[in-house]
Amino acid sequence: MINEMKGEKMSKNIFTPKWYKGNIPEDSYRSIFKWGDPYEYKHPNKRLYRLMKDTFELTDQDFKVPADLGLDKVEFDKSCSLSEEQLNQFKEILGEDKVSIDNYTRLSVAYGKTMYDALRLRKKIVENIPDIVLYPGTKEEVVQIVKYCNEEKIPVYVYGGGSSVTRGVEAMKGGVTIDSRVNLNKVLEFNEINQTIKVQAGISGPDLEQTLQNAVTTLGAKRNYTTGHFPQSFEYSVVGGWVVTRGAGQNSTYYGKIEDMVLSQEYVTPIGEIKTLDYPAKATGPDVDQIMMGSEGAYGILVSATLKLKRWMPENTKRFSYIFKDWQSAQEALREIMQSEAGVPSVCRLSDPEETDVALKLYGVEGTILDTLMRVRGLKKNQRCLFLGTADGSKSYTKMVAKNVNKICRKYGAMFTTSYVTRRWEHGRFKDPYLREDLQDYGVIIDTLECTVNWANLDKVHQSVRKYCKSRPKTICMTHMSHVYAQGCNLYFIFIGKFEGLEDFVQYHQGLLDAIQTSGATMSHHHGIGKLFAPWLEAQIGKNQYKIFQVLKNHFDPNNIMNPGGTLGFDLQENEKRNKLTKQR
Repeated sequence: MINEMKGEKMSKNIFTPKWYKGNIPEDSYRSIFKWGDPYEYKHPNKRLYRLMKDTFELTDQDFKVPADLGLDKVEFDKSCSLSEEQLNQFKEILGEDKVSIDNYTRLSVAYGKTMYDALRLRKKIVENIPDIVLYPGTKEEVVQIVKYCNEEKIPVYVYGGGSSVTRGVEAMKGGVTIDSRVNLNKVLEFNEINQTIKVQAGISGPDLEQTLQNAVTTLGAKRNYTTGHFPQSFEYSVVGGWVVTRGAGQNSTYYGKIEDMVLSQEYVTPIGEIKTLDYPAKATGPDVDQIMMGSEGAYGILVSATLKLKRWMPENTKRFSYIFKDWQSAQEALREIMQSEAGVPSVCRLSDPEETDVALKLYGVEGTILDTLMRVRGLKKNQRCLFLGTADGSKSYTKMVAKNVNKICRKYGAMFTTSYVTRRWEHGRFKDPYLREDLQDYGVIIDTLECTVNWANLDKVHQSVRKYCKSRPKTICMTHMSHVYAQGCNLYFIFIGKFEGLEDFVQYHQGLLDAIQTSGATMSHHHGIGKLFAPWLEAQIGKNQYKIFQVLKNHFDPNNIMNPGGTLGFDLQENEKRNKLTKQR
């Protein structure tokens, strides 16, 4: 018999919600909106579950019957609108086995992994889907597709790993979606002398790293390598998605963002091919590589990229974690670490007090001897801040970095909490998003937004965005910095709340974006802009800079067939743009 928890007394038979962990029908809505592996789950532990109940004033009764699980078969009435002649032309270019018009396939590449996408799919809202899905395997096939689509004025979208959180892949105008994962996923060249690798855009993070980390075997190399690019979406993202959104991995403080790793690229555009030079540096005018990165398929299709490599030396990795007494001393310590010019950590992650308390629950630290030691040292809940990190590189380098980090952290009164916390974080670093569906099943929504700040305005942004988050009663707002520079860092906000419905969530989300912009931060550090953040872009960078984007769009794509419908703000009406800045640059 299940007994309810009353007050602070709990019975021996602690109630546990029946988190869904069954097989997911392959043709269901849930199979599309579920994060990651269909057989992988990460259920909230008892401490996180209790936090949600306390925060949202819920009882066990509220977690007895889940909402619609989305297990129904995908069914809708939106047939392909292309002509028989157009369909036959795509089959002629690719072959029938590389063309699909069935409903499930079309919906499966229409949405990414925004919370807006998941909420729509739970409600069986089917909109903005492509007419046809194509699976090219070579640049030549992509050239033929784009050429024909440009002649016929057929919109073209690209789907990679499907982890977009900006509505980047949504086929707003129908047309064609190219699914790059299936065939456009090969290693094209490996040059150990230059320490580079050229890959097709659809190769996944795990496949690329599996190849590189075992390069002695897979590539006949003298040693093993890595890109160092490990975003939280690593397991379900592809190189093309990383590049066109200017993505960042969790080890970016040392390895850099993707734009620091790209040596050259190849794009197919409506006006022809773009192939940049693969030299490590040049002074030949504005950098076309930087112009194309971040274009999110609006100028053309990235078909391959040449990436710089680092040596894979996991045996040298140093792991450390510290607890600071408060947010102010913690951020001052990280700023000094980054400005000390004594080497930088690879992972460099600092949580604010609210996130620290949740993280210690999530990583199983709360209630352990470490937690006791923190209290003994006067490190209080709702004030203390968790810093965890790693150092990568040569043995002497990682030793130097760890030694410098330790010196500075102790200078600011931090308590060393060993490598245990970092290892616990690493163990689940790609698994935390699996919590999303469990929470959604009971009406609890978790979502994220991130931005870039300078050290000088960090506190203003942190306080302003948190103030907006907390303006909604009973809302959890966690913040961390996870990509850190000598001049500033990113701030990554995670909010958890109960929402009345789709419109309620959308209004709150838009208000958060307003708060980020008016506080003086960037609209995105590494998620890109897509169609979701696009209304804020022109006001963010200023009209004159935005006109440059528009001129490039008109040059590469005069018929507006490449990812149309609002990507980067292109073809938005003036009344669709949000301008929360009074000063135009």
